[in-house]
Amino acid sequence: MMRRRERSNDVESSPGRCAAASGSTVLPPVPPATEKQREAPKLRPLLRRFWKVAAPYWSSDDKVQARIRLAVVLALTLATTGISVCFNFLGRDFYNAIADKNQKQFTKQLLYYLAAFAGGIPIFVLRYYARQTLSLRWRAWMTKYYLDRYLSNQTFYKIQSQSIIDNPDQRIVDDLKSFTESALYFSVTLFSAVIDLISFSNILFSIYPPLFVVLFVYSIGGTVISIFLGKNLVSLNFMQEKKEADFRYGLVRVRENAESIAFYSGEANEMQFLLQRFTSALKNMSKLLICSRNLEFFTSGYSFLIQIIPAAVVAPMYFSGKIAFGVINQSVSAFSHILADFSLIVYQFETISAFAAVIDRLGEFDNLLDSSNPKHHSDPSEGISLIYSNVKSLPEPESNGSIPIEKLQKLVDIEHLTVETPSGTALVRNLSLVINKNEHLLVTGPSGSGKTSLLRAMCGLWSTGKGKIIFYVKDVEDNQPSISSGVVALEVDTGSDKYGELGRPSNRNYEGIFFLPQKPYMVLGTLRQQLLYPTWAEDAISTADGTKPTGMDLNGSLPFLKQAPKSEHTSQKPSKPTTEDLIQVLEDVRLSYILSRFSSLDTSHEWSSVLSLGEQQRLAFARLLLSKPQLVILDESTSALDEANEVHLYQQIEKAGITYISVGHRQTLYDFHKKNLRISTKEPSSAEPNWSIESIDRETV
Repeated sequence: MMRRRERSNDVESSPGRCAAASGSTVLPPVPPATEKQREAPKLRPLLRRFWKVAAPYWSSDDKVQARIRLAVVLALTLATTGISVCFNFLGRDFYNAIADKNQKQFTKQLLYYLAAFAGGIPIFVLRYYARQTLSLRWRAWMTKYYLDRYLSNQTFYKIQSQSIIDNPDQRIVDDLKSFTESALYFSVTLFSAVIDLISFSNILFSIYPPLFVVLFVYSIGGTVISIFLGKNLVSLNFMQEKKEADFRYGLVRVRENAESIAFYSGEANEMQFLLQRFTSALKNMSKLLICSRNLEFFTSGYSFLIQIIPAAVVAPMYFSGKIAFGVINQSVSAFSHILADFSLIVYQFETISAFAAVIDRLGEFDNLLDSSNPKHHSDPSEGISLIYSNVKSLPEPESNGSIPIEKLQKLVDIEHLTVETPSGTALVRNLSLVINKNEHLLVTGPSGSGKTSLLRAMCGLWSTGKGKIIFYVKDVEDNQPSISSGVVALEVDTGSDKYGELGRPSNRNYEGIFFLPQKPYMVLGTLRQQLLYPTWAEDAISTADGTKPTGMDLNGSLPFLKQAPKSEHTSQKPSKPTTEDLIQVLEDVRLSYILSRFSSLDTSHEWSSVLSLGEQQRLAFARLLLSKPQLVILDESTSALDEANEVHLYQQIEKAGITYISVGHRQTLYDFHKKNLRISTKEPSSAEPNWSIESIDRETV
């Protein structure tokens, strides 16, 4: 009997600073899985979920390999059934020779047994190996499939910011692994049971038909009792997965926020929080063990009786001389095989319960990913629209051969933009604004006025509201459909996530737009990879241990794991910086000393821990200078720096000819900007615009 394996539970990533209260496209809410709400799923919905999760692989680009490998597994399963039947007859003759005290026949049957072992054992081993390698390949494809959907259309951000479901990463890592292994195991087991049933039923019927009737009644009764005793296992297994993952998530948060907790001396609070989550998991595990114990009492007795029931039924025939002694052994063997086939639920109930919980979790996750697909949204008329217009396709020159200079310099055009909270409260009202090249804009206002929300809307992360934000960029392909005369554009409706035939740009950095948050993201990898991220990230991707992914498994290549290059942006992306460029940019941001501190650009560390926040912010400016965008949006990106370094970095990006929009509170920021967008907080009932634009006189400031 296949036991349920202990499983480690991955955890959801900790929410980012800007994730809270996000207005990104609202996905359908999933109710929290409490003990009272979570019930054992019914069979039909469970089967539908199973098919929905399992089916895509068998019609995917890897379907040929999948079907060939499945056919090999089934062929080996047929072979193992044939070998089992052979052993059944060999056992009969072997014990007959012992009962007859026929040494010559005993020796002959012993040699047959050894030969059967030599030929049969490799078949059993190869069947297991073929099943596991197919499971591995299936898991690899499904992992790629779910990651594509999870990371597309910023679904990961929406799930995290809206707390829609728990632990999506656990579902991708642990649940997919369990699903592929268990699905193949049960499929092969069911197929084997059908073949076994056909093969051994004939044997049992030929020995004594009433024994088959006893077997049928015994197995049906055992199945009914098992379902009754273990009916709560599915819901308990589901809850155990969640509670274990929640506990691990708490431990990860302690690790990621170790310094802050230490400064606050918050160890006691964290201890209480962790123990509370651990106790919750422990209580649920206790219930699970009690339910498993009750089921185990029955299944243990059920399996032990198998050893004597067939012998007890057939023995009178042996005593009367109607059958030979070896037939008793044959009947016991056939009875055990058929009973195992009839009693799959009895023997595998705990494993089936765990598998049902996995199907439930993956089905829930799959439905959520489907709901975030742009094809599932049909109303593009509401929400904030982002438009990327190609300046290469501006109207033809005027009669004198010149193009109006204001059109060449325009970078951003905000038209009647209203940014609202998810509850409908307006943060920024009816904002219209044009930003030209080198016309650096400073956004100020009291906390909570909507400054960062405005930046999120410009980045496509905030959808609630209305209006348009048009970016005039140089890198959009000329073969895209036009939305107006002579202007090529990519339109993104963040309110509904319906992108039509055009689609969201895969990386806004390729369109010459760069975003620097207050706390930069430090990738896993080397210092070189930190600098190349995100513009050249795909050129420097490596696994955590420093080796590049090869897309290979035990049996050959896995082409679906090789990420296809983003061909639409390959020609527009700046040329990859050389080592000398990386060293120079570190000097430009006053970080050259870290090379001696970490020996080389190819040293790997936990950078978010070994670098101070100020060093991380300077490293983010190094990324900016290397990428050379047209426009950069800075969300308090120098908050951890002293004024001297702040002045130096702004001078560097201005020297590079990069236009910037900054959000901040420092008075010193006025020195580096030409316009000030001031957002105020007004009464929610007021319909008046709550913003004003002023020119900044640097000499006066």
